[in-house]
Amino acid sequence: MSDPRATNPPKLIGPATMPAGVWVLGFVSMLMDISSEMIHSLLPLFLVGTLGVSVLAVGIIEGLAEATALISKVFSGALSDYLGKRKGLALLGYSMGALTKPVFAMASGVGAVVAARFIDRVGKGIRGAPRDALLADITHPSIRGAAFGLRQSLDTVGAFAGPLLATGLMLAWANDFRAVFWVAVIPGVLAVLLLLVGIREPEHDRPRGAVNPIRREALARIGRRYWWVVGVGAVFTLARFSEAFLVLRASQLGVQVAWVPLVMVAMNLVYAASAYPFGKLSDTVSHGKLLAAGLVVLIGSDLVLASASSWVGLGLGVALWGVHMGMTQGLLAAMVADTAPEDLRGTAYGFFNLLSGVALLASSVIAGLLWDAMGSAFTFYAGAGFAALTLLGMALRPAPERHPVPS
Repeated sequence: MSDPRATNPPKLIGPATMPAGVWVLGFVSMLMDISSEMIHSLLPLFLVGTLGVSVLAVGIIEGLAEATALISKVFSGALSDYLGKRKGLALLGYSMGALTKPVFAMASGVGAVVAARFIDRVGKGIRGAPRDALLADITHPSIRGAAFGLRQSLDTVGAFAGPLLATGLMLAWANDFRAVFWVAVIPGVLAVLLLLVGIREPEHDRPRGAVNPIRREALARIGRRYWWVVGVGAVFTLARFSEAFLVLRASQLGVQVAWVPLVMVAMNLVYAASAYPFGKLSDTVSHGKLLAAGLVVLIGSDLVLASASSWVGLGLGVALWGVHMGMTQGLLAAMVADTAPEDLRGTAYGFFNLLSGVALLASSVIAGLLWDAMGSAFTFYAGAGFAALTLLGMALRPAPERHPVPS
């Protein structure tokens, strides 16, 4: 489709004028992220220190878990287009995430942790594409970047509140991992309840099954600009490996176990503070230029983290990582919505996350191998190299095109 901003000039709209559904989806994401990050900020140390697995195994587990989430989005996204409904799939995915949280607290071996991570991430995959498509459905194109930025900002508030709460509880309870994991059950359940009662899905004119998103004719309507976004997003993901490696880098630099979750607190605090302003900015400036700027910031973060020898270098690198996330994650989601046909939006988010999932699996495994074989610094240098490669791909962006809606 043509850029909707060209015919609908953006207005300076703040968070208070957003549709209520954007706020509800944001708070649902925030609660689930509090629950998830309380566990995920401690899980690498729990696996290595308590269960005795290797750093490479952590990389494989994290890569498989996150890739599973992203790969499964393609199926739920396509199904939401076919059904013409998105809320039910989102509710199923959030419920799966909430129900797996007690398993981490009860796990006595790596098998239970892997199973819980797998099911939890399947739930994330099921909810992700329908939720993003639902958010795009309820927002006007002129404020879409701001809407995605606001949801991402609230999501990220949970992402730093979770590790912060985990840190406090670890200090209070003498590094009792399992007790912290039990507390994480509560916000997960609250997220499911809020989604259940707080969202009303907009009505669509098309009946159930009006669009079969896996048919060749439907996929042919998704044009080159969309696939360019998919390709850039996949290479970008190679540069942005699992954030578990930020936690491990902090531990390597001598940070005490109880304080390690503050790394995720700092990164997500910067991420939350920057996501909405950059999302709002994306409604008025070139998407390509803003994405390129985010890649430059990521390169800077990788180089700083590779050479860090103290808290100062670690903190600067982590802060830059948070800025690049704020600049790019909501932006990529808005770019998918802008370049895909409206009735195939769930499928479009699904394919975007499928390729990103494959790339994330590869990047996490590569990062673990490089860490074990050549040291942590080389891992971050490799990330900077992939980010530079993505910058080169920015020059190949195709011209705008229109997407006809079938009669």
